[in-house]
Amino acid sequence: MYVGTQLSGGMLEEFGDAHLRQLAQLGLYHVCIDPIGAPRDWTRDLLARHIERVDAAGLKLDMVQLPLASLNIDTQNIDKVSSPAIVLGQGDERDRQIEGICRLIEDLAALGVHSAKYNFSYLGVPRTRSERGRGGALVPTFRADQITNADDLTSAGRVTADQFWERITYFLERVIPVAEANKVRLACHPNDPMTPPNYRGIEDSVISHVEGLKRFVSIAESPYHGLNFCQGTIGESLENPREEIADVIRWFGTRGKIFNVHFRNIQGKRFSFTEVFPDDGDMDMAHSLRVYKESGVNCMIMPDHVPEIDGQAPFETAFAFCYGYIIALFQANGWDPYGR
Repeated sequence: MYVGTQLSGGMLEEFGDAHLRQLAQLGLYHVCIDPIGAPRDWTRDLLARHIERVDAAGLKLDMVQLPLASLNIDTQNIDKVSSPAIVLGQGDERDRQIEGICRLIEDLAALGVHSAKYNFSYLGVPRTRSERGRGGALVPTFRADQITNADDLTSAGRVTADQFWERITYFLERVIPVAEANKVRLACHPNDPMTPPNYRGIEDSVISHVEGLKRFVSIAESPYHGLNFCQGTIGESLENPREEIADVIRWFGTRGKIFNVHFRNIQGKRFSFTEVFPDDGDMDMAHSLRVYKESGVNCMIMPDHVPEIDGQAPFETAFAFCYGYIIALFQANGWDPYGR
């Protein structure tokens, strides 16, 4: 295990090489950073230039995001940045988009990048109105009793649990053999958050909760098929996150199904929570880190979804706090946080 972080291509374009150098200056080495440009258009040459750019900053590219993003299916221009036909089950176009992902996996392997993460999402990341947290920071919030659009269908229409599973299985049975042949670990992020039944036409957000994720990792069984284990999202699906999370980590960790960790904390529980800094939530993150270690997890431990704070560089400041927190937890246990 080692500290890491993630950055989209759009954010890389905004922040530039100075931000990459800043990450190295803060002690990071392993990263998930996407090239600039639409993921469906990435070529092997573009990826190679991107790796050179990351290397030049003193970082190592461990992972990228496949063109299956955590976006609402109705997001503008989703065809350019994601693969909607895969989650909608749209015939020939689904097959073409799957073929494109398989080619991308082959290109990543050829260039020495042996992990990729992805989402299988209809709803994106639903939230209700943000609330005020520590010191007045704005914290992302989900309160099921404040939902106002539960009956508004997306363009996916009504999706039964059986349809959701069929589309997941169709994808996995075609992509996981390619990942295994190329030794690329594919890490799926759970749907964030677990939503009430039939919310916006989705009968059950089947990969938003523990039982669904257990079924998910059993499909197309392979050591290269696992999870981008978002501790925050998993906690959002539990009734008592503090007491339950360790057993969940152990179940997936001891089976070799955790390929990346979003080390994120919440206050609250299923259907009612806020996203907070890792030291400010209900889950004992120091204990969680020890459980990951004891379970044999071998991957990046990275921040995700920080509160919105004041200041001239709120994003960079908030993430820097999280890097320092994670590094300190590693060192307090006598472990190397850098993974060089």
